[in-house]
Amino acid sequence: MTTLISRCELGAPAGLKVVIKDSIDIAGMPTRLGSRACDEVRPAEQHAEVVERLLSAGHRIVGKAAMHELAFGVTGINLHAGTPINARYPELIPGGSSSGSAAAVASGLADYALGTDTGGSVRVPAACCGVFGFKPTFGRVSRAGVWPQNSSLDCVGPFAADLQTLQLAEQAIDPSFKPGAVNAPMRFALVTNTCAQPSVAAALDRYLAPLALDLSRVELPLLAEAFAAGLAVINAETALAGADLLASGKLGADVAARLRRAGETSAAEVHAAEQVRTAFGAEVDRLLENCEVLVMPALPKGPMALQDALAGQTDLNMTALARPFNLSGHPALVIPFEVDGRPVGIQLVGRKHADEVVFAAAQQLLRAADAARNNKDNN
Repeated sequence: MTTLISRCELGAPAGLKVVIKDSIDIAGMPTRLGSRACDEVRPAEQHAEVVERLLSAGHRIVGKAAMHELAFGVTGINLHAGTPINARYPELIPGGSSSGSAAAVASGLADYALGTDTGGSVRVPAACCGVFGFKPTFGRVSRAGVWPQNSSLDCVGPFAADLQTLQLAEQAIDPSFKPGAVNAPMRFALVTNTCAQPSVAAALDRYLAPLALDLSRVELPLLAEAFAAGLAVINAETALAGADLLASGKLGADVAARLRRAGETSAAEVHAAEQVRTAFGAEVDRLLENCEVLVMPALPKGPMALQDALAGQTDLNMTALARPFNLSGHPALVIPFEVDGRPVGIQLVGRKHADEVVFAAAQQLLRAADAARNNKDNN
């Protein structure tokens, strides 16, 4: 079990400590993707652009994080490179694929960490580990120096233990990010037709009910179709990106089997998925005309037990509420949230390129929750 696969010291000695997922290049260090197939790769010749940016912001890199092999899994289990321990919920999986990045923040090894999110791979481990995580609008943060080289879904995003640090991280990697004070009450819309377990949906309802928020209820009819379409697209794109690694015969059995199945994705399936992408994106855009953010659980239920995942179990439905927004490209932020002692997270989804508004909405929600808690304690 390991969180950091290698340690280093780059950047200002007094800067915020940062851990980098091992699919993001750091000059002088190999990018091994959590895979035996990459054990002999040469060190990267230059930093990924996001690494350059955070160093320029005065932050300090302290290591590379473990990850689900080839970023192609939701549990975070990696029998070759090591599976990070979920510090706050050690009996549960850390979530994938950016498992080590989330675990590093949860354990205090880093002030923030960078991961990548192709189908929930920042937001799912953030929810599992009880930390904050953010997937920016697709294309807003540079992917130069990030594996896979080509993707219509993948985004670099940060993890942090608090919202303020998460925002500092996002400012570092996105020079266009300009946070501002938003004093006017924002409009929140709770998505009610999710696949979340009834206990999870009810707990989120109870949490939101006493908060002084402008809250409406909406539905996303294409949510389940968007999840399936997102799977088709990621399968086609990852099968292409990982073909040479699969041919090496050195991949773990679980990832190799999934890649072989992914390679069977037909052009017709991808074409149908692209039609869903267009329709679902328009559906989300229409709802966001009448609110600043959509609200829903980040996970449909609590994470599986670590021992079950180590025994080979998996559950792609963990990404059912996260993956659709990779397909549509909307920004999404996860706030820690428990149901019956198990982490599920709250997800806020905003308009494309309104990433700053999503952060402001998260701040308003947390302030409202603090006020409600104080009122309850004083009564």
